Amino acid sequence: GRGGYLIDEFLSKGLISIGWNKIGALTKKTTYEELKDKLAETYPDDAKGRINQSAGQIWRFFNEFSIDDNVITYDPETRSYYIGQIKSEYKFSDIYEHHHIRFVSWDSYPYDRDYLTLESKNILGSILTLFEVPPSVVEEFEYLSPMKPPSDEFLQRMDEESEEFIRQEEERIAKDIVGRSREFIKDIIVKLDWNEVEQVSSGILATMGYKTRLTSPGSDLGSDIIASPDGLGLVEPIIKVEVKHKVKSKEKVSAPDIRNFIGGLRHYTKGIYISTTGFSKEAQYEAERANFQITLIDFELFVDLLTENYEKLEPEIKALVPLKRIYWPIS
Repeated sequence: GRGGYLIDEFLSKGLISIGWNKIGALTKKTTYEELKDKLAETYPDDAKGRINQSAGQIWRFFNEFSIDDNVITYDPETRSYYIGQIKSEYKFSDIYEHHHIRFVSWDSYPYDRDYLTLESKNILGSILTLFEVPPSVVEEFEYLSPMKPPSDEFLQRMDEESEEFIRQEEERIAKDIVGRSREFIKDIIVKLDWNEVEQVSSGILATMGYKTRLTSPGSDLGSDIIASPDGLGLVEPIIKVEVKHKVKSKEKVSAPDIRNFIGGLRHYTKGIYISTTGFSKEAQYEAERANFQITLIDFELFVDLLTENYEKLEPEIKALVPLKRIYWPIS
């Protein structure tokens, strides 16, 4: 799903799954035509082309996957790929978010997206629920050592191949940008340092009508940005904003981090916590149960807010995340 919201379930429960829960369980006697009929009956508003596409993906998951096949899934918050091996036949269980499942034994180490060539990033950005990874990408995963960063030689080759690929594939990437642009925007943001992400965050708030003030490092204000309608903190709402950008460690914001943030709020302030590596479940719970209004902004929501308000950003903020507007026909 969008934002990789099932990644925790995949890794902790040792499984992969797909949606279309309403069609119910499939049996060994189910044929491909019966599957399409069941989809058409269950989702009457779907066009024939969409039914055929859905049937193809479900059928592959149900009938073509085999035990010991390798599978790859992606965590967009840590920007890591996980590889595992299928260990069960198809099963249907309503105790999971998606009911069509196969159990998987995941490797203990992730693969960092930042070390892949642009061509592999582009291929792995498919918007399909299921797709087959070509041999070239598999070979690249095999080349990367899970225990240490890649060699300087590999990084140099990656840069050279990326530059050449950009020149040759610019038109093709543009045509497919709707489904893949989010990850490319993230690729830019992860290269920013903390101060630059803080500036982008402040710029986004400014487009929403707030006047912002960046607090000095080590100040006792307990936040990185103060936002209010007047810029002086005399007119409510007064918003305190914390920004965490830990790309290298990929460490999620924890419950103690949220509690420390809450400790700096007052009855007249609201809070926004921005983290490009996401929040642990415990941190989300702490924010929900707080006596203050707190909004958690993860990487996905941060990209949403950036793209929605991009045209209103100041030029110096746009320069940090340079994007081009692309007009796409409405179908």
